[in-house]
Amino acid sequence: MSWPWLALLVVAVALVAVAEWPRIGRVLGADARRSRERERQKARLHVITTDEVDDFEASVRRDLDALPTIEEPRTKR
Repeated sequence: MSWPWLALLVVAVALVAVAEWPRIGRVLGADARRSRERERQKARLHVITTDEVDDFEASVRRDLDALPTIEEPRTKR
């Protein structure tokens, strides 16, 4: 392969890269990284069923009942 053909090949590759830059940027850019992170966060979420809601509510009530409280002395008015 002679150097003019090699130069033509390099120019063609550069032209394709410039033409496809918006698509390449979506796949490899910072927006793509944020999108992948958001998808990972969404994958960890799940829908709570009514049984789980009741269990969660009971757990919160137990935790609140177990908290220590400070009774302030009443002042006379």
